[in-house]
Amino acid sequence: MGRRRRRLVDPAPKGGSGNLPEVIAALSRSLPAGPSPETFRRAKFDRPEAAPALWRLLFCVLSPLSTDASSASLAPETQACLVKSALRSQGYPRLALAQLPEDGSRGSRELLLALSWLLARGPVLEKLLAQAHVQVGDEMPVCECEALVSPGPRAPHVEAEDPVDIRCVQWLMGRLRFRWRCLAASQQEQCTLLSKIHLYTRGCHSDRSLGHLSVAETEMLRDPEVGQQLLQRLQCENTRLEAALEWQRGELVFWRWMDTVLAACSPEVPAADAQPTVLPRIPEHGVGELEPIAQELRALQEELCEAAEQRREAWEAKVGCQGQGPQWSAARQALQAAVGQELAALQWTWKRDRGPAEPHGPHRLVRCEEEAPKGQYLRAAEVIQALRSQEACLEAALCRLQGQCRQELTKLVGALPGLIWILPPGH
Repeated sequence: MGRRRRRLVDPAPKGGSGNLPEVIAALSRSLPAGPSPETFRRAKFDRPEAAPALWRLLFCVLSPLSTDASSASLAPETQACLVKSALRSQGYPRLALAQLPEDGSRGSRELLLALSWLLARGPVLEKLLAQAHVQVGDEMPVCECEALVSPGPRAPHVEAEDPVDIRCVQWLMGRLRFRWRCLAASQQEQCTLLSKIHLYTRGCHSDRSLGHLSVAETEMLRDPEVGQQLLQRLQCENTRLEAALEWQRGELVFWRWMDTVLAACSPEVPAADAQPTVLPRIPEHGVGELEPIAQELRALQEELCEAAEQRREAWEAKVGCQGQGPQWSAARQALQAAVGQELAALQWTWKRDRGPAEPHGPHRLVRCEEEAPKGQYLRAAEVIQALRSQEACLEAALCRLQGQCRQELTKLVGALPGLIWILPPGH
């Protein structure tokens, strides 16, 4: 008799819970459009049939705001190009991914390494789950600091061969201003409609702390089918949350398996004639014009170093002459005391004017006519005050930058007497 063939399963190492297929299955269920564990296994051996699914997965992870319909409408080459651009903007270190073909024919192991790099770099699952959160109430983001910190991949730089007409720039600025006004008007109209719904449904909610219904709750009362759809979305969200918890319990198993995947890769050896992935684009007709500019910059740098050295020597000599005696010690102590007082005043001002305690994240809009206890609630007056203080700071920074730009333009006008300087309207 022949021996019975048994399925080879990587044993769970000490410190982890669950075997490898279960952990990878939990990871797939918690990710949008997650492939099967068999796809991960094939990607370890760099099988080409696993590449298309991993390209789609990376595209969904790196662009979580895109819906399934929009991602399906994009060509695989476009998705691969966007994935490469997003990983390059986030500092992905391996150059082998940028050299992969964009048709999805190979490179599944590199894609698996890129996915593991994203998982190890930051809380990817937490962000994806927060963005896919089902909103039952009318929520409003109070602060967009996270969006400002990570604005996403940069747009591809396109250098114009011909000079740009200033009238085209003014036309584009006019279009941008018009769209900004349309956005503000649409948001104001949305707030008006929300206020009407909150006012008409006052007293209909079972929770007395809320007092009124939201748009989703109103739609559920109007159409029971909407309630069934919301229930399905909540069930899908619960499934993803349970999968994320299971993944956290067995995460160590996955990372030990990824060590074997990384060991199967050949180490990257940069060739002598290899060029970096991202290079600034220099027109061929402008290479000769850069040499005089480089020489002038080197001369200016030498002059600056000489002037800084002379200033440093003069200051050291002055300090050496005046740094002896009780007067210098008293002046230094007075200066330190003044700096300490100013720092304490700045800290006190920051603590006083820092605004609400928790100004970040989405908050549910609730109409409160009576004085309600503060607790975990955030009043609109406090948010408006905090936003006005931030607006004042931004306005001051903008005025300072505009003043610097005017000074630079004045210097340029003085250097070129034949130039006519016409201020744009509104300045």
